[in-house]
Amino acid sequence: MATIGRKNVHGKGGVRFKAGYTSDKQKNMLRNIVSQLIVSGKVEVTLEFAKRAQKKAERMVTFAKKGDLASRRQAARFVREEGFIEEKTKKNALQYLFDVLGPRYKDRNGGYTRILKTDNRRGDNAQMAILAFVD
Repeated sequence: MATIGRKNVHGKGGVRFKAGYTSDKQKNMLRNIVSQLIVSGKVEVTLEFAKRAQKKAERMVTFAKKGDLASRRQAARFVREEGFIEEKTKKNALQYLFDVLGPRYKDRNGGYTRILKTDNRRGDNAQMAILAFVD
């Protein structure tokens, strides 16, 4: 029997549906995934987030290939700087992107990352994938 009242509000009818992730949480998680990918070179996430992060990572590398100030500022709006530091060179994600990854892919026209499907996650059976930069 259906409840009476408005949907998605607490109270008389109850909450029938509440999304687990808001758009802000998804955007922040995507920023964290891309920043971790830049620093470490690969990251293991669900297949859905790997596909979404691949588009953003490709765009960040394109900004790094341009290398001008406007591109650096656009990339800085998305890439996290605090907490994501490359261990060998002691550079944050934005510096590593422009100093290392930009020159590495200077002669390549797209296709900077790849997605490799792996096993399903044990807890909720979600399809997992490894998102990594190509060599």
